[in-house]
Order: sequence, then structure tokens, then C-alpha cells
Amino acid sequence: MGVWKRTIGLVWVALVVLSAASLLAVPPKVVDTVPRNGDLNVDPDLRELRFVFDQDMSAGGYSICGGGLLFPKTVGRPRWADSRTLVMRVQLVTDHEYRLSVNCPAAQKCRNVAGESAVPYPVQFRTAAANDAPQPATGSQGNAQAAARLHEAIDTRYSYKDLRGVDWAAVFAEHTPALEGAGNPAAFAEAAARLLAHARDMHIWIEVSDTTVQPFRRDIVRNYNLDTLAKIVPAFQKRSAVVYTGRFDSGIGYVRIDSWDGKHTEALEQVYVALRELAGARGLIVDVRPNGGGAEPLAQEFAGCFIDKPVVYAKHVYRDASAPGGFGQTQERVLEPSKLRPKYRGKVVVLMGPANMSSCEAFLLMMKQVPGCKLVGAASYGSSGNPKPVDLGNGVTVYLPSWKALRPDGTCFEGQGIAPDFAVRATPVELEAADPVLQAAVLLVGRH
Repeated sequence: MGVWKRTIGLVWVALVVLSAASLLAVPPKVVDTVPRNGDLNVDPDLRELRFVFDQDMSAGGYSICGGGLLFPKTVGRPRWADSRTLVMRVQLVTDHEYRLSVNCPAAQKCRNVAGESAVPYPVQFRTAAANDAPQPATGSQGNAQAAARLHEAIDTRYSYKDLRGVDWAAVFAEHTPALEGAGNPAAFAEAAARLLAHARDMHIWIEVSDTTVQPFRRDIVRNYNLDTLAKIVPAFQKRSAVVYTGRFDSGIGYVRIDSWDGKHTEALEQVYVALRELAGARGLIVDVRPNGGGAEPLAQEFAGCFIDKPVVYAKHVYRDASAPGGFGQTQERVLEPSKLRPKYRGKVVVLMGPANMSSCEAFLLMMKQVPGCKLVGAASYGSSGNPKPVDLGNGVTVYLPSWKALRPDGTCFEGQGIAPDFAVRATPVELEAADPVLQAAVLLVGRH
């Protein structure tokens, strides 16, 4: 371990060189869509979907990802209406949810004139019911009561109410007429989504009927390319839906974990199979850059394979409007050794980035407590709230964060993220052929 520590300065110089080579132009992104993302009463007679970018795009290609019953029926091929607007002709049906994405990890042909791929932009919307279909009405009185419940919940239950400086009184004054005038729960949810978008919080969402609405979509540039990883990681192998492995000729092992979601509990068993196989590896790279979170106990179980004794990795404090200061007592979260799982005590490097949030940020905090472990890449997104449901009484339920997530020193990382030990920039263009973050990790582990 002493050699490991003495080489950090030399490795840092190498990482700075890699990082400096990665400072390229900002990739394009979608700035407007028709219909808007999250709309719930879209006219089923709408014949064109439109996607507007923030810079001039190449007309040589496009990628609109999706499939199955949630993907709109298309008419002809999408076309570029002008240098910044992509148009897709469609045939929609009534009372139907649609989901698609402009660019996605597997297809990124929406590029600017310089050849840089656009940031993937998911779009979700629902068409209105037929005019003659029965529509659950809310009524002005029911809407007013629901709007009041939402306002009270923001004031008394929302843990990050004051974090981003939102003037909630002004926001409610602006949006209350739309809330009270909504003709049905879907219309109310749509109005509520526009109101709640001011929070810019990924852990706020709305449920109405069988549809979930996300008021805010984060704008990030991912620091990985899944296709490139499959090509450049030696002995690359898909172990399950969320676990991938490899092994470098130098003896360094590679494990990628794409999610901690509880629905992947069985699939995550493969990570322990891989850990047993890599027990003798001279070092281990754990790549969680695509991981957006899930069930924190699953992350704890894996992180527990790298420690010998319990350690505090995070803290949190719940919103309590009746308590002094509006919050309850600070509580600690402790990582325990996973006694029934394989152990690994070699050098460990974790690859991280802006796609990481929620329970995966908790995982990053866990790995920061592992002796000698280093985190490489870019800062995480900074969003963890333990959302709780608020029934508005009109068929609409809003989920609001109930706690402030804290680092072990008690500082809040919401909106800031977890910082890596070594920052490495990686642009979408670079990632089509190489992976500077992975290269830096191999260099870091390989130093003696």
C-alpha cells in the first residue's frame, strides 16, 4: 500500500495530461420539442414531432431511439426542416403513452456540423382521451384543494425547498390558475409538472392513472460510450443485464455495474461470481459510470466486500416542520463488511461520472471509505432525496424528497455531487474511439 500512495503524484501528472487533451467544444443538445416532454393531453391528431437543437446540425443522419408499443407509428423517414430542427411525421392514437429518445447510448447519429454527437434526450408524452370517452373530472373545488395540499407539502415536507432559491409563493401564484382550471387529473398533473419543474429536482415526480411524469430532466454529458467499452476492454463479457467484466493483459480486472435497481437483484449475483474469479487480480477497476442508482442495500452489499470493519459512509436528516430549524436529528449510515460475500483487498479504482446519482452516489461515498480506493472520472450529478408520496386527493400523487443527503462530514451534496479523487475529461467525440477515463484508471492501478 505504501508504493500505491507514493505513486499518486506521478499518476496525477499523467491524468492532467489526459484531461487537457479532452477539452473540446460543448456537444449539441435538444432545447425544445413539440410536444413538450411530459405533456399529458397531446392532441392525437398531431402529425409531426419536432426536436429543436441549440446549434447547427449535420443533415447527414439522425437517431431517434425507441420501439415497441410506446414508440409512435412513423410516416416516412424523419427529415431536417432546417439546420436545427428535426421533424418526424407520426400517426398517434388517443389516450396512449409514448416514449422515445433523440440519440441514445446505442445510436448517436444526431451530430453537429463538427461531428459531435448530441446529448441523448428522452421524450415522454401522452395523448388525450377521445372526446366521447368518459373523463374523470376534478372540478374547481377539488382542484383548489389539491393545489393547496401541494403548496402545503412543499412548505412542510419538501426537504430541498430552500436549496435552489425558488420563490415558491410567486411560483404558486403563477401556476395556481392552471391548476384550478384543469379539466381532469391528467391536465392537473401536467400543470403541476410545470410548477414543480422550478425545483430542478430529479427526485420529484408525479403519478396519475398509469403514467409517471418527471417534471425535470437533467442535462448531462455522459463520460462513457458503451459500444466503445465493449470493443476496448480485453476479454469483455456480458454476465447479466447489468454486469459486464473484462481482464487486461497486465492482470487488472474490470467490472461494470449498470444499476442497483432492485429488479436486478438476481442479475447482480454475477458481480460476486466475477469478484471470486478476479480474487488474484493485481488490481480492480469498478466502472459505475452508467449507473443511476436503485436500491442502496444492494450497493452496500457489494461495497462491503472491500472493508474489514464497519465505517460511517454518509449521513442524512429528515424534514420535520415541527422541529427546531425544520429538520430532525442527523442520522448516520454505516457500511458493514459483507461476511457471506467474496473479499477483495487489492488496489481498487472506481470510475464515476455525471450519470451517477441517488443510491449510486451513496455507493461512491461507500467506496471513498475503502482503504486505498481512488475515484476517477467526473463529479456525480448530486441528487438524493428518499422521495415520499403526497396524495393530492384528486387522482394525482406527487413524490417529494423527504431528507437531505449528507457526506460523512455533514455537508449536503445535493446539487453539487461527489467529487472524484482524479478528474478526467472525456468528450463524446473522443469516446467513440477511446476512453480517457478508463485509460487513466489502468495507469493509476498499474503504477508500482
